[in-house]
Amino acid sequence: MTTVHNESAPRENSPARAATASLVGGALEYYDNYIYALAAALVFGRVFFPESGSGATLASLATFAVSYVARPLGAVLLGHLGDRVGRKQALVLILVMMGSCTFLVGCLPGYGTIGVAAPILLVVLRVLQGVSVGGETAAATTFTIEVAPDHRRGFFTTWTTGGIVGGFVLASLVFIPVSALPDDQLESWGWRIPFLLSLVVTIAGLVIRVKLTEPEVFLEAKEEEELVKTPIVEVLRSHWRDVIRVTFCSLAFSVDTVIKVFALSMATTVYAIPKSTMLWALIVSHTAALFTQPLLGVLSDRVGRKPVFIGGNIGCAAALFGYFAAIQSGSVPWLYVTAFLSVACGYAAINASYPSFFAEMFHLKVRQSGMAIGLQIGLIAAGFAPSIYTAVTSGDPGNWLPVAAISAVIAVIAVIATLTAKETAHTPLDDLGIPTAPGRTAATTAHGSAPGRAPAKDASRTGL
Repeated sequence: MTTVHNESAPRENSPARAATASLVGGALEYYDNYIYALAAALVFGRVFFPESGSGATLASLATFAVSYVARPLGAVLLGHLGDRVGRKQALVLILVMMGSCTFLVGCLPGYGTIGVAAPILLVVLRVLQGVSVGGETAAATTFTIEVAPDHRRGFFTTWTTGGIVGGFVLASLVFIPVSALPDDQLESWGWRIPFLLSLVVTIAGLVIRVKLTEPEVFLEAKEEEELVKTPIVEVLRSHWRDVIRVTFCSLAFSVDTVIKVFALSMATTVYAIPKSTMLWALIVSHTAALFTQPLLGVLSDRVGRKPVFIGGNIGCAAALFGYFAAIQSGSVPWLYVTAFLSVACGYAAINASYPSFFAEMFHLKVRQSGMAIGLQIGLIAAGFAPSIYTAVTSGDPGNWLPVAAISAVIAVIAVIATLTAKETAHTPLDDLGIPTAPGRTAATTAHGSAPGRAPAKDASRTGL
């Protein structure tokens, strides 16, 4: 199959336009996800689980974790849609699902109004949110990577995670004035405002995504009937090792929820640090990450995905101890410094490298499904991390050492999984995800000697 460059083709698929759609759409998607996380840590325990007493916060955090269980289902369903029908269709559906569910959460009556039905409906909507989020990152990354120049895939895919970080910043900025309301107003109507506002941002995201067209390489594969009918079967047959590898690498994301959810809850409830102080520390560090992540993405294009991803894990493991110590000490300057090191340096390196690193392990026919399934199975650990750590420290809520130690062990596991992967930063797009059979070189395999695989296109494609 030979790539045809049509000068009159629509410009919607330029790398910058695709990356912008990923950034903005991801920001809106994760705005929805993070306002739920913040509400779960700060409000939902009293609104939906007042009968749980001291376990209200744990029950509330558990509803946050529930969506992570649903994410693999979303990875399979939306991955199938993206790999079989089209990348764009998956991106649009994902945004509609998430926006609708988030708006409905904002409309839910509390436990005091409808009793046990309130937490039940909350869990149902959270599960649907999980299905939606389960496909977002893989869909956005797959779309971007297939239109980006080979030598800049790392840079352009950082826009996807830039959207995730931006979504958190936006959610936090919205929540700061809301969290400052008196408790009675916050619990009755104040917490609903960020959720209801999702309707506006969802519409804005749709305006951007519906203007995209399918990546040229995907359309060519579809026209020449090179796609598979059941991507999930194919990815488990030909890429099962990569799925397992991505799963273990994805354990690293538990650090993210520890910082944003567990540490936030611990700081405000155990050490009485004002909500606004914690939120501002997170906002500043995540805003800084919007600038460091693209630079680290460029670095991954030059030195490789693996060194950047490994460095990020080691940095997070070390910085997390300082972050918890700063919370315990109550020192605001130290809190800002350690938050910056944890988020804008360590975790930014993970965020900058994982989209291209994970997606590049898979062939075009199963790229979205493979990345999504491995990523979301691994993220189950991230979703349950706040609840598990809350349970671990229940006897002594201020004892953060076990949390930091477990997080460090998880980082080591992710590093070991990374070391088993191939470096793909300098591999042409058309040669990605093509296994090399014994006795054959990657070059001969790429040109059709592997059964069931489409022959590679011209490796000189740049995507420009």
